[in-house]
Amino acid sequence: MKSKYYLKLTGKYILRMVTLLIAVSIISFILVSLSPVDPVQQYVGSVPNVSVEQRAKIAEYWGLNDPPVERFLAWGKSLLHGDFGVSLIYRRPVLDVIKEKFATSLALMMTAWVFSGIIGFAIGCAMGIFNGKWIDKILKKVCLIMCSIPTFWIGIVFLMLFSVQLGWFPMGMSVPKGVPADQVTILQRIHHLILPALTLSFLSFANVALHTREKLVDVLESDYVLFAKARGESKWSILKRHGLRNIMLPAITMQFGSFSELFGGSVLAETVFSYPGLGAAASAAGMGSDIPLLLGITLFSTLFVFVGNMLANIIYGIVDPQIREGYRNE
Repeated sequence: MKSKYYLKLTGKYILRMVTLLIAVSIISFILVSLSPVDPVQQYVGSVPNVSVEQRAKIAEYWGLNDPPVERFLAWGKSLLHGDFGVSLIYRRPVLDVIKEKFATSLALMMTAWVFSGIIGFAIGCAMGIFNGKWIDKILKKVCLIMCSIPTFWIGIVFLMLFSVQLGWFPMGMSVPKGVPADQVTILQRIHHLILPALTLSFLSFANVALHTREKLVDVLESDYVLFAKARGESKWSILKRHGLRNIMLPAITMQFGSFSELFGGSVLAETVFSYPGLGAAASAAGMGSDIPLLLGITLFSTLFVFVGNMLANIIYGIVDPQIREGYRNE
């Protein structure tokens, strides 16, 4: 039964993923086609003495003179063969750029993801335990403020405080400037990683904390917890035996569902810290009108966010049998 359930669930996710990627491809291509930016001019850049005939040949080579439908079908056919085009900024295949940049961003996003989960869950538990007391009120106000502060502002403040004033962390980049890649140590990479990761983790830890607090308050006010208190169980025993079991699942689900915020925030965090990852590449592609790279990153980010939400639903189904029954009845 379980194998049939997971097979059915996998089929549904594959269908949804294909449908989503097709829809995103169509919408992205339409938006790019409506852009007033001339891709030939962006490709030529500041190169002098480019004649009108040469520009016309470039436009003909790229198929810019063809109808939009034909261009979209040609682009989609190239995608099916694994050809995402050539980046105008990096002068390299888009897929190679995405692979290289994502490898750098993955360490940053996963570190920030772990930071936000641990910090958010711990603060949420503290607020739930001391519900209504001064600790809860202060932490709740801090979390509400953090939800409204943009990532780039936090990054700038962290740079001014920890890099400029205190000198604890470098100003940016993922490795020390001027050091060959094969000579960079793990400690140096971690040193450059901590501050951007903390900045990025502040994007979602407040949401996890507030969500965990509400769930824990509901658990601690339930009848079975009141009965446990009447039997003389301590507050920490109740939290361990009843509270954590009931709030872990929603916290994990929300943490996996925060992949979209994590990827969106990485664009700003990497730009502030000059961190050479996929977020910085997306920002550069948007500013430089690098259409092939921008479309490639859009599709990749869609797939990344979809996988995060899919993992959240799968974990929810594994832990909670009622969710599996709901999928079987669909």
